[in-house]
Amino acid sequence: MSAPGVEPGPDSTPYPHSAFRLKSSREALQSGQTGIYANEGLHMTQAVHRGTITHPVGTLLNTDGRSHPKENSFASIALVLGLVAAITSIFSGLHLISCWAGLAGLLVGAWAQLISATTGQRFITVIGLGGSGVGFYLGMAHGGLFGGVLG
Repeated sequence: MSAPGVEPGPDSTPYPHSAFRLKSSREALQSGQTGIYANEGLHMTQAVHRGTITHPVGTLLNTDGRSHPKENSFASIALVLGLVAAITSIFSGLHLISCWAGLAGLLVGAWAQLISATTGQRFITVIGLGGSGVGFYLGMAHGGLFGGVLG
């Protein structure tokens, strides 16, 4: 038994009224209606809803509620390379690591910025690009990419 004005959904979840309940694509196709609400022409896959992401990094990077593993990987790699380049640029003897990590971080970060899907990914990517740039340029000032190895 359900309360007056409350209708159970296909999964027995009580909804206040069918006009306010989101329908799945399967439900819409079965009922012949194409809207997420009774009078609209969208499917549930087109409706904006937030998924449940429990991992704290996932909530930072996937601000739209969807999973973006490739984009998240590139943003994270850019951040790690930026940190390595910035930290190793402090020591002039590590200019080879600083230069190469910075150069790789700039390239990966540029690609990550190009394919990023959310603001969180762009935020992480820009921090990585900044660290990579600092590490690359200080590494170049301390001896360059090949610094005595070639030439």
